[in-house]
This record gives sequence, C-alpha cells and structure tokens, in this order.
Amino acid sequence: MTETSQAVCRIELQQVSKTYSDGNVKALQAISLGIQDGEFVSIMGPSGCGKSTLLNMLGALDRPTEGQVLYQGQPLTSRSNLDALRAREIGFVFQSFYLLPNLTAVENVQLPMFESELPLADRQPRAEELLALVGLSDRLHHLPNQLSIGQRQRVAIARALSNEPGVVLADEPTGSLDSNSGQEIMDLLARLNTEHQTTLVIVTHDEGVARSGRRLVRMLDGKILEDVRL
Repeated sequence: MTETSQAVCRIELQQVSKTYSDGNVKALQAISLGIQDGEFVSIMGPSGCGKSTLLNMLGALDRPTEGQVLYQGQPLTSRSNLDALRAREIGFVFQSFYLLPNLTAVENVQLPMFESELPLADRQPRAEELLALVGLSDRLHHLPNQLSIGQRQRVAIARALSNEPGVVLADEPTGSLDSNSGQEIMDLLARLNTEHQTTLVIVTHDEGVARSGRRLVRMLDGKILEDVRL
C-alpha cells in the first residue's frame, strides 16, 4: 500500500490485477495505488508495461480481474451508474484527441455537458470560458481540421474540464506533438494543477514529460517498481 492510500483517496486501487480473457496476458499484477485530491501524478514505463490499463482502471473504463477500485472511499462495484461517474467526475484526455470533425471547437467542448445538469443556455459560455483558459479564444468556431495538432489537444483538454471533474486522466497527452507543442501542453496541465487544484494523472513513456508532475510511478511488466515524490 502506498503512503497516499492511508487517508481516504480520490481514487484508490487495492490489490488490482487484470488478466485478459485468453489468460496469457497479465496486464496488471496486484497493484495498490492511491491518488489524493490535488496531486499531479505521472505513470511511466515502456510500451506494454500496463500503464494504460492502469489508467483505465483509475477512470472506471475497465474492471479488474481481482482486487477493487474505490472512488472517494466507495467501491466502484457498489455504484449503479458508472457512466454518470465518468461523465461528471472524471475528465479524459487521449493521445488521439477524439474530436468530432464536423463540430467546431466550442461545440466539441460542450459534448460532455449533455450528461450534466448545466442549463442549455449556460453551456456555450462555459465552453468559451474553457477555451479561453487553454488559450484558444480566437479559435472558438474552427473545425478540428482548421486547427494545429497542438490546438486540437488544447480543445481536448478544455473538453475534459467541461463538467468540472475532480480528476483528469491523460494518456500520452504529448505523444502526437512536436517538442515545442508538447512542452506547451505540459505547461498548461501543470498550471491547471497549481492554479485550479485539478487532480492530474498522466501516462507517458517520456522521462521529461513524467518529471513535469510532482509524483512519479514507474511500471514494468504490470507491476509498480517505484513510487516517489519529485
């Protein structure tokens, strides 16, 4: 058990293992990990080490073969609506962005709001506010193919924040970017963490990106090898 799991964590994994259906791939092996509110945690390791599977567990996108996942002290198995949990309390940023090509930036950011109770009249102003936060006030009505790759990632980050989630999970957020754009994205994520207390967990294979956080979890072969403060 890590030191951060001694108190009630925002998200906690207790002895979580994941074996895929053919029984030959053990993606996670007895992982225990706690994420506290306001943390910026980097999960690092080579391809195939289990870090994306771990992120999916943290985001309630997958279920463990053994062990349990708790959200604010409550087992996810006791929650009747995981879709609502993901939509309202967890923001996701993916390497491939997953923006709808026929919607503008401001429309893409509003998509998760359909799972919220935010009044319809308040959704576009909220989306515009978030795009301003990520430096895209002048790109509100641009389609994804009219934006640079770095700008598309900024839209994806704004979308992840649309429902004011307690935690944002980012899978290789700089993987499709050049070094300059990647640094801008990491600076933005760090600012969201420090200025807005957004809990961040990022998965990366890049040492420089990993060290943008304040805690580093190293993985290999489905296990945690190291969990240190930076």
